[in-house]
Amino acid sequence: MLKSCSCGELTKKNVGQKVTLAGWVHRRRDHGGLIFIDLRDREGLVQVVFNPDVSKQGHQLATKLRHEYVLQVVGEVAKRPPGTENPKLATGEVEVIAQQAEILNPSKTPPFYVNEDAEVDESLRLKYRYLDLRRERMKQNIILRHRVIKFMRDFLDAKGFIEIETPILIKSTPEGARDYLVPSRVHPGKFYALPQSPQQLKQLLMVAGFEKYFQIARCFRDEDLRADRQPEFTQLDLEMSFVDEEDILNLMEELFTALVEKVKPTMRVMSPFPRLSYPDALERYGTDKPDLRFGVEISDLSDIAARSEFDVFRSALKEGGRVKGICAPGCAHYSRRQLDELAELVKAQGARGLVTLPLAKGEQAKSVAARFLSADQIGEMSRRLEAREGDLLLILADKPKVVEAALSALRIEVGRRLELADPNLLAFCFIVDYPLLEWSEEGRWEPMHHPFTAPRDEDIPLLDTAPEKVHAKHYDLVCNGCELSSGSIRIHNRQLQEKVFHLLGYGKEEVRQRFGHLLEAFEYGAPPHGGIAPGIDRLVMLLAGEETIREVIPFPKNQSAQDVLFDAPADVSPEQLKELHLKLEPE
Repeated sequence: MLKSCSCGELTKKNVGQKVTLAGWVHRRRDHGGLIFIDLRDREGLVQVVFNPDVSKQGHQLATKLRHEYVLQVVGEVAKRPPGTENPKLATGEVEVIAQQAEILNPSKTPPFYVNEDAEVDESLRLKYRYLDLRRERMKQNIILRHRVIKFMRDFLDAKGFIEIETPILIKSTPEGARDYLVPSRVHPGKFYALPQSPQQLKQLLMVAGFEKYFQIARCFRDEDLRADRQPEFTQLDLEMSFVDEEDILNLMEELFTALVEKVKPTMRVMSPFPRLSYPDALERYGTDKPDLRFGVEISDLSDIAARSEFDVFRSALKEGGRVKGICAPGCAHYSRRQLDELAELVKAQGARGLVTLPLAKGEQAKSVAARFLSADQIGEMSRRLEAREGDLLLILADKPKVVEAALSALRIEVGRRLELADPNLLAFCFIVDYPLLEWSEEGRWEPMHHPFTAPRDEDIPLLDTAPEKVHAKHYDLVCNGCELSSGSIRIHNRQLQEKVFHLLGYGKEEVRQRFGHLLEAFEYGAPPHGGIAPGIDRLVMLLAGEETIREVIPFPKNQSAQDVLFDAPADVSPEQLKELHLKLEPE
């Protein structure tokens, strides 16, 4: 090794020892006779002193050092002089007196500061990601990711799970998003697909008798990006045989509670994990991924609004809409500009407008709507929203889905503005009782989760008569407003699976081509089974307190699905296209 120990591990116990260090020049300070270098490696940094009275060669070399030079130093660990200790550093009580030094590699001036967490344009950070990853925050994010994955592996191994890898090149199957396709050279005109998830493969592993499977799975989806999406992502994929819904939810609660306690003890977990039905989540929070770190729940005001003289309310209700609202505590003083900002927020969600009712102390509510509402009606709305003097009522009247989406966004914005969410709290919850199917805009049934999800046993007869009333053995794990995973108990019976495929509009030949292997496997003693697949990127994002998953992925794509470091996607040569039997058509 080119070093005998790491920079970050030196303490006063090492005083008097001769050590060899290697790392990067983090900072350089020239104090005339003495030159001080903060030398950094993965484990931390330590101060190195170049004294011409100790080593002229070392001191002369130190005059040439610049940020990010790769340096090897041989020296003696010494206690820092009284008054010069640095309590912010783990190595702050000691320094290394350089006796020899060698520049292992110089560095160009970096395009941004590596030794501080200054704001840097993301495109520049991604282009020079190898430098960005040297920064302390990014380094700690990647180390945190490692610890999360290691804990998961150890936890599941202790529970009797077996880690099994599944293929990356598979057949295109419907999973809810577009596939990435890979042309085959040896089979002209045919394509592999990159897996959106190992769904059918893990079900086949259950048929194979492994009973408890998991893997840290790479998955691929060709969909539009946002803060918590990437074209390729990582999930903890697991499947179990001879289980019901309760077994999987209990396992997940135990896993995540223990994980946070181990890898992020500064954060608290709300326990036990609440369980909300899908309809209840929509009714109270407007979304099936609610942030439960604060209240500000949505309440239905339709019955009160129906008795008012306000045309906005009455016309919305007449058209089959709903009138709902939330209370923004202490916001009765909001200015016209602040109220307009909230109105623009709900309009971005498709709402036509926002009704505001400030409950100022000793004053009648000042609002366009107040002229058409009696004092009793305003009081009734206030009580239902648990509002007090000084609060602000925010009310929407529109189509049910528009009201849900707009109030959900409004609730999150109120929580953000008032800092209601504890940043050190992880509010996990399970969402259950989903419908099995939903009617699409294209006029056909689509699965709420995926086509392999089992209906509740008591609802199976309704598949023939009232598919819209069928509930699924489907569950989501949500944390702080972020969907971490979806899971379900799977169909393991061929006849039932074929019935669901038929409801979804798949023809017999399409079913045979896409799913024939799975259906045949079900005829060889497929056990009851189910699973779940928490997203590792999103979990680490929450643990690290980051806003996007790009901050916890070593080499992510940008928001346009481009890799600016490698300049991908990129053109390929005509020879490569010819080998793959492909020809590009001009646009």
